[in-house]
Amino acid sequence: MSSNYLLAIDAGTGSVRAVLFDLKGSQIACVQEEWEHKEDPDYPGSMDFDWVKNWELAASCIRRVISETNVNPREIAAISTTCMREGIVLYDREGREIWACANVDARSNDEVEQLIRKDPELERLLYQESGQSFALDAIPRLLWVKNKLPDRYEKTAYLGMFNDWLIYKLTGILAVEPSNGSTTGLFRLASRTWNPEINQRCGLRTDLFPPVKECGTVIGKTMAGLQPSTGLPEGIPVVAGGGDAQLGCIGVGVVNSGEAAVFGGSFWQYEYNTDTPIMDPDCRVRVNCHAIPSLWQYEALAFKPGLVMRWYRDSFCSAEKKLAAETGRNVYDLLNEEAEKIPAGCYGMMCSFSDIMNFMKWKHAAPSFSNFELDSAKFNHYTFYRAILENTALVTKGHLELVQSTTGNLPEEITFAGGAANSHLWAQILSDVLGIPVNIPKVKEATALGAAIIAGFGIGLYPDIRQTAKDLVIIEERITPDMEKHKRYGEIYEAWREFYKIQLTLCDRRITRNMWAAPGL
Repeated sequence: MSSNYLLAIDAGTGSVRAVLFDLKGSQIACVQEEWEHKEDPDYPGSMDFDWVKNWELAASCIRRVISETNVNPREIAAISTTCMREGIVLYDREGREIWACANVDARSNDEVEQLIRKDPELERLLYQESGQSFALDAIPRLLWVKNKLPDRYEKTAYLGMFNDWLIYKLTGILAVEPSNGSTTGLFRLASRTWNPEINQRCGLRTDLFPPVKECGTVIGKTMAGLQPSTGLPEGIPVVAGGGDAQLGCIGVGVVNSGEAAVFGGSFWQYEYNTDTPIMDPDCRVRVNCHAIPSLWQYEALAFKPGLVMRWYRDSFCSAEKKLAAETGRNVYDLLNEEAEKIPAGCYGMMCSFSDIMNFMKWKHAAPSFSNFELDSAKFNHYTFYRAILENTALVTKGHLELVQSTTGNLPEEITFAGGAANSHLWAQILSDVLGIPVNIPKVKEATALGAAIIAGFGIGLYPDIRQTAKDLVIIEERITPDMEKHKRYGEIYEAWREFYKIQLTLCDRRITRNMWAAPGL
């Protein structure tokens, strides 16, 4: 039977999806399930990952995308996976999951303080080797398991990431690839391998490491017995994928040094490619392995814009949700149509959600809206909605400038993908704020397309990742900035930075609560 399709499985922060592509990179179908990662009430800041329920959701997505397209699963040439970075799974020697947390789990305050007491310079020194900080890496979390769950720590045999976990569920083989593995803070970034010396310096065991397999390596084949839950037969090749942003860059054709992308989803990621992993002297920006072996990436993250948008939709837009259900339209399209009528700057209103990244001293102010008047003609719920769009674009401007301060370079253009790229209004605001063109790819599920390209490369369908990405990625629209609005947004940006600083001081004084703060801050 001919092989006509590639399957990508994408485990994001807010949802899991199975996306089917043809061999030319055209998206055939996508099935998605929202999921959530609950806090353990005994451990504030925790973000547990339910591997039983979440595998059921992932399996359901796979089964449904096959069923709804009426594709013969034996026509699937290969499968690969991608996921939110930073989430980790611990396994015992029998390969059973015994503990897992999602990406921004922040339960390990005590452990960060323990590491700082041990050596106040340790985090800075480790950053120079790994490109990571205690804010998101696995070190404090592993130390938390050691301190709080010692029996489980002793039973732990392996550590893996969520995309590796998906491959393990499909093949029974566990291996870690560098693009996501490097986010643990336990990698030697330049050589793209585990660095056991980091574990030693942090008081952790050095025997937790599964093999490292580069992105695009065939790990194994689908096991027998998956058909009832996933619809997948035995014997389909499964290829090591990568982190969501790294595969997303492949999926939008950002595959060369000096190219840049923004991915708008639950979190917004700014990615700038480099062929030399030089660390920021001030440790403000993250550095990761790219999914292409000869590249690395500077990364700056905006916290929770997609989740903020979901909250706003569900809390204040019931009329639009009802109309969308009645007309078959997208609720965000209805909101965008009205928000487009609001002038740039929202009549001076500002909001605080995510702050500009400061990797080693990373915290976000309490969510707030400010500087609005009791004038419903101007300050209605569409104005508040647009303020969220503008706020995220302002954070992205800060991230471009942050990476520029390390590299000396600004991109001449960016590629914008992810769910947020479906909003023409958001893309135009982004272009206006940044003052550079914004390219919108045809396939918005860029991360999944990157996984499909990696899958095809792994089995030899595509000879070169870079060239295949350039061949398959279609830029659907190029948005150019309104330079008058750009000038206006530059003024707004400076005011917003001052506004945000004051919001942080309120959190520091315990008058308000941080939306999120790294463990130990």
